[in-house]
Order: sequence, then C-alpha cells, then structure tokens
Amino acid sequence: MTLAIADWIVLAGYLCIVLGIGIYFSRRNTSTEEYFVGGRRFRGWVIGLSLVGTSISSITFLAYPADAFKTDWLRYLPNLALLPAILVAAFVFLPFFRRGNMTSAYEFLEMRYGPSVRVYGAVAFLVAQVVRLAMILWLLSLLIQQVTGLSPTTAIVLGGLFVGLYTVIGGIDAVIWTDVLQTVVLLLGGILCLWVILEALPGGLGQIVDQAGAAGKFALAPWENGAPGETSWSLSLSEKTATMMLLIGLTNWLTEYSSNQNTVQRYCASQSTQEARRGLWVYLFTALPIWAFYMFLGTALWVFFETFPDVQASAILNGEARAETLMPHFITGYLPAGVAGLVIAAALAAAMSSLDSSINSVTTVSVVDLYRRHLRPDKDDRHYLKAAWTIAVAVTALMIAGALWLNGTDTKTLQDTSTILVSLLGGGMLGLYLLGFFSQRGDARAAWCGIACTLVFTGWTVLTNKGMLPEALSAPFDLYYTGLIGNVLMFVVGYLAASLWSAGVASARSS
Repeated sequence: MTLAIADWIVLAGYLCIVLGIGIYFSRRNTSTEEYFVGGRRFRGWVIGLSLVGTSISSITFLAYPADAFKTDWLRYLPNLALLPAILVAAFVFLPFFRRGNMTSAYEFLEMRYGPSVRVYGAVAFLVAQVVRLAMILWLLSLLIQQVTGLSPTTAIVLGGLFVGLYTVIGGIDAVIWTDVLQTVVLLLGGILCLWVILEALPGGLGQIVDQAGAAGKFALAPWENGAPGETSWSLSLSEKTATMMLLIGLTNWLTEYSSNQNTVQRYCASQSTQEARRGLWVYLFTALPIWAFYMFLGTALWVFFETFPDVQASAILNGEARAETLMPHFITGYLPAGVAGLVIAAALAAAMSSLDSSINSVTTVSVVDLYRRHLRPDKDDRHYLKAAWTIAVAVTALMIAGALWLNGTDTKTLQDTSTILVSLLGGGMLGLYLLGFFSQRGDARAAWCGIACTLVFTGWTVLTNKGMLPEALSAPFDLYYTGLIGNVLMFVVGYLAASLWSAGVASARSS
C-alpha cells in the first residue's frame, strides 16, 4: 500500500494528539483515586462517548460493513436488545456500584458473597482480557503492516508500545478522553467513506436504498443462496431465530453492564449517579446509530461494487476472499489522498480504544481486587500507585508477547483457546450478579455451587464443539446459546442451593 504525503500528515497528526493527551494527564496522576477513576469528576456526555469508544472495536469498522456487504442486517439484530439492557443497568445495576465509592466491579461480589467469589470474578476477567488484548493488538498490527510495510514483529512491538505508553502514563483520564477522540474519528472516517460512495454513484442515496432494498439487503434474516431467508420469531434452542438473537443480545448486554470492569469503572468515574445514568443514555443513542451506519456503509459498498465491478469485491461475494478485507481494499483503492489517511486513523482508533480501556481496567482489577486486598494490604496510596504503573507495564508486555505468539502460530488455535477460556471462566457471570442484585439468599457456598455447575456445563459444550464426545453425550442444542443457558443455570443452581441451606439452617434451629 502506498500512502500520499497528505495521508502521512493526517496519520502523524492524529497519533501526536493521542500521545499528547496521555502526556497532559500524566501530571494529574498523583493518587490511585485519580489514576483509576479520574477523581470521580467526569460528566455524563464524556462517559457516554467513552463507552462508545470502548465497545466499538475493529469489529465495527471491519466486520459490520463486511457482513452487510456479503449478506444482510442480521448481525445488527442483537444490538436492538441494548435498550432494555440499558434501562435495567441505569436503574438496577448502576445504584449498586455507586454506593460506597467502589472502584472495581468485583467489590460487589465480596460484599454479597465473600472474598473467594470476588477473587474468582477478578481472575476470570483478567484471563479473558489478556487474551483479548493479544488478539486485538495482532489485528491492529496487520493494518500497520499494510500501511507501513513494516515486518510483523516490528508492527506488533511499535503498536503495543504506543498504546501502552499513553495508557500507562495517562491513567483513566487519558483512556476516557482518547476514547472520546477515537469515537469522533471513527465516525468521521465512516462518513467520508460514504461520501465518496455517494459522489460516485449516479443515483446517490436513492440508488442505494432502492437497489439494496430490492435485493433484500436490509433484511433481518439468515442469508441463503444469495437472498434473505424467512425470519422466524419462534423460541428455539436448535436454530438461530430472530427472537433468540434478541435474547442473546440481551444476555450479552446485561453481562456487559453488570460485571464488565470496563463499564463499571466508568460508572464509578462519573460525577454522580445522575451523570453516570446520563452517560448510559448518551451511549445508547450514539452507539445504535453508529452500528447502523456501519451496516449501511457495507450495504452502500455492495451497491457501489455492483455499479463498478471489482475483482476483489467479487471474490469476497463468492467466498474466495475474506470479507474483512473489504474495507482495507476500498480505502486503499478508492479514497483520495488525505481522506485515506483519516480513514486509516479511524481504523487505528477502533483498535486502540479497546486496547487502552482493557489495559487500564486490568491494572485496576489487579491492584484493587488482588494486590491491595490480599497480597499487600495496609500500604500507603503511593505504594499502590507505583504498583499500578508496574502492572500496567507488565500487562503491555504480556499483550505484545501474546500478539507475537499469535503471529507465529495458527490463528485458529488462539481463537479456539480464547473462546474456551472466556466461556469457561466467564460463563454464568451475569447469573451470579443477578442472584446478588435480585435476591438476598445465598452466600459463598451457594455461589460456588452455581459456579461449579456452570463450569461443568460449559466444559461439556466445549467438548461437544471440539467433537470429543460421542453423539449420545453431545449437547443437544445450538452451541450459540451456551452463554444464555449457562447464566440461567448459574442463577437457578445458586438460588436453589441457597434455599436448601436456608431450609437446613431453619430446620436445625427449630429442632
């Protein structure tokens, strides 16, 4: 790929601004309260845009347009469950985390169940995030290689060091404000892509709506043989119906807003409960249109390449090339100088906004839930601030090492490994929190009963997925629903165990 001088200027300017934000906020980081939650002074609109930047990753920039280009809008369907999830988060989850100056999502688990369950929640989060960091950095390095021609190793190391630098020195202040910037850049990059398409198409916007509509490209249905299939609204564990897709989305979003440190940390960094709640509304009414916009961009690209046939685009539609190569191909082949630089900056922003948030949240959980709580209690705040810097550097190193390992191995291996680890350790986390939010029954014993049963259940589905079980012992449902069933299992088993122990105690007292 050859970039014009204007593109390099735009890219360099963007990276300098991001680094400058980190350096600027480094002067404020004189306490853990500042480093982890920014002094708890953020306004709602800042929190909302930061949440958008955190949740919008390379998936939004690459996968959404690619999916809409190749099929229809089915991938968008689970996002519609965000509205009810935000309502529950705003009025049920949020008040719990705003009590008592919490910093971590897993402090609640200790308050509700005890220290052992808090450790489990923290470790499960750390493992999942470290794996996620390595994968995102590796994906980011692919773009860096394409833009600069650097070797894979150099691209991974430079990308990891850059993100790590402004995150380590700037703390949560730098993370939140760079996420806001990256959200704006991401949206602007997409708008410029659409503008180029509209300028090129003879019929403009109307042509996109008419041509794509006639081909069924806006349908919310499985894509079969070059056309949308029938949309089913039935409840079924054996097929992907629209209703089940919405339930999957609801489960994912409720998990995100009840137990994900990236989100809970922003609750805690807000000025007040009202501002935190306002941040959720800003997120809702910003993220849903942005996701829809990127789906529409993919549909527009389908119309564009139907009008102006292209070998690579045809190969993607025929399954001969990966769909995720669509956006890089369009950027490099069809965008004018300067515009291409900004859109590449948007692609970088999509990955960097996920990396910096995860590095900071992993650091926070490591210090608050493990190091300060169990390993080195009763030290002064300066000690914990130095520990945070050290851990953030270590997390950055782990991220780079993981990406380097991924680059030298079969990508499917890491994808499988990460899926298994996240499923095993993170499975049922929503059920665990819901039991704590909506019931006063149960202690650590009940929680561990639920965790153990969920781990066994998830392990069973993993073995089924790997084809390691005979047909008679394999899971009789679509494995897409593993998380949904696992959360229900966690809640039910935990509640029943709590009820049995309560009944046993009451019986013992009466006798």
